Amino acid sequence: MIKPVLTEKGLNDAKKGKYSFYVDPKLSKFQIKKVLFDLFGVHVTSVKTANIKGLIKRDSRGKYRKVAGKKKAVVALKAKETIDLFETKK
Repeated sequence: MIKPVLTEKGLNDAKKGKYSFYVDPKLSKFQIKKVLFDLFGVHVTSVKTANIKGLIKRDSRGKYRKVAGKKKAVVALKAKETIDLFETKK
Protein backbone atom coordinates (compact mmCIF):
# COMPACT_ATOMS: atom_id res chain seq x y z
CA MET A 1 0.00 0.00 0.00
CA ILE A 2 2.87 2.40 0.81
CA LYS A 3 6.40 2.02 -0.53
CA PRO A 4 9.23 4.49 0.25
CA VAL A 5 11.14 6.12 -2.60
CA LEU A 6 14.78 5.42 -1.71
CA THR A 7 16.46 7.20 -4.61
CA GLU A 8 19.28 9.72 -4.35
CA LYS A 9 16.86 12.62 -4.72
CA GLY A 10 14.45 11.08 -2.20
CA LEU A 11 17.20 10.66 0.40
CA ASN A 12 18.44 14.24 -0.11
CA ASP A 13 14.89 15.56 0.34
CA ALA A 14 14.57 13.44 3.51
CA LYS A 15 17.46 15.40 5.03
CA LYS A 16 15.37 18.55 4.45
CA GLY A 17 12.31 16.97 6.09
CA LYS A 18 10.34 15.90 2.99
CA TYR A 19 9.72 12.17 2.61
CA SER A 20 8.57 10.50 -0.63
CA PHE A 21 6.38 7.42 -0.94
CA TYR A 22 4.63 5.52 -3.72
CA VAL A 23 1.07 4.99 -2.53
CA ASP A 24 -2.08 3.28 -3.72
CA PRO A 25 -3.69 5.53 -6.38
CA LYS A 26 -7.06 5.28 -4.60
CA LEU A 27 -5.82 6.87 -1.35
CA SER A 28 -6.69 10.48 -0.56
CA LYS A 29 -4.38 12.91 1.22
CA PHE A 30 -6.21 12.40 4.52
CA GLN A 31 -5.91 8.63 4.22
CA ILE A 32 -2.17 8.89 3.43
CA LYS A 33 -1.74 11.07 6.52
CA LYS A 34 -3.54 8.51 8.70
CA VAL A 35 -1.60 5.52 7.33
CA LEU A 36 1.75 7.23 7.98
CA PHE A 37 0.68 8.04 11.54
CA ASP A 38 -0.33 4.41 12.09
CA LEU A 39 2.88 2.98 10.57
CA PHE A 40 5.56 5.37 11.84
CA GLY A 41 3.85 7.35 14.61
CA VAL A 42 4.71 10.74 13.08
CA HIS A 43 2.56 13.84 12.67
CA VAL A 44 2.24 14.87 9.02
CA THR A 45 1.83 18.61 8.37
CA SER A 46 1.39 18.54 4.58
CA VAL A 47 0.84 16.00 1.82
CA LYS A 48 1.52 16.71 -1.85
CA THR A 49 0.53 14.08 -4.40
CA ALA A 50 1.33 13.49 -8.06
CA ASN A 51 -0.14 10.92 -10.43
CA ILE A 52 2.48 9.33 -12.68
CA LYS A 53 0.84 7.95 -15.79
CA GLY A 54 1.63 4.53 -17.19
CA LEU A 55 3.92 4.11 -20.17
CA ILE A 56 4.44 1.67 -23.00
CA LYS A 57 8.11 0.71 -23.28
CA ARG A 58 10.15 -1.75 -25.28
CA ASP A 59 12.05 -4.48 -23.49
CA SER A 60 15.39 -6.02 -24.48
CA ARG A 61 13.73 -8.35 -27.01
CA GLY A 62 11.94 -5.49 -28.76
CA LYS A 63 8.49 -6.36 -27.45
CA TYR A 64 6.23 -3.65 -26.14
CA ARG A 65 5.31 -3.81 -22.45
CA LYS A 66 2.99 -1.65 -20.41
CA VAL A 67 4.39 -0.06 -17.25
CA ALA A 68 1.63 0.62 -14.74
CA GLY A 69 0.97 4.12 -13.43
CA LYS A 70 1.75 5.15 -9.86
CA LYS A 71 0.83 7.80 -7.33
CA LYS A 72 3.64 9.56 -5.50
CA ALA A 73 3.17 11.39 -2.20
CA VAL A 74 5.65 13.85 -0.69
CA VAL A 75 4.97 14.49 2.98
CA ALA A 76 6.37 17.01 5.46
CA LEU A 77 6.50 16.25 9.17
CA LYS A 78 6.34 18.33 12.35
CA ALA A 79 9.59 19.86 13.52
CA LYS A 80 12.16 17.43 14.95
CA GLU A 81 10.29 14.34 13.75
CA THR A 82 11.98 11.91 11.39
CA ILE A 83 11.37 8.54 9.77
CA ASP A 84 14.26 6.17 10.52
CA LEU A 85 13.81 4.36 7.22
CA PHE A 86 15.32 7.31 5.32
CA GLU A 87 18.39 7.81 7.55
CA THR A 88 21.73 7.26 5.82
CA LYS A 89 24.83 5.94 7.53
CA LYS A 90 28.22 7.52 6.97
